Amino acid sequence: MRRERIVNHKTCYMKKYLIILGLFLSVAAFADKGTWTGYISDAHCGAKGNNDGHASCAKKCVKDGYAPVFVVGEKVYAISDPKKVSKYIGDKVTITGTITGDTVDIEKVTK
Repeated sequence: MRRERIVNHKTCYMKKYLIILGLFLSVAAFADKGTWTGYISDAHCGAKGNNDGHASCAKKCVKDGYAPVFVVGEKVYAISDPKKVSKYIGDKVTITGTITGDTVDIEKVTK
């Protein structure tokens, strides 16, 4: 009886370990690390800000309280730390970082 409890106890820990490992690997699989070129637009206009002519509108919308976003083609990404792009609102930029879902975590921004 005691031996059964020990085996069951070890099996329980092994199952927990495998579940945690599986969750970690599934999150890591959805993170895309790389470099992308696009525009820093605003959450109000989104993908409409994917051009040079939108810079003044993007600056106004961000000043009015809309969050800056990163637009690549028609895809709009939230920015995890908007302070990193504050001087690039409306500009075409190249971002190095990690995209997880619909959010980009920026390591480096260049114009």
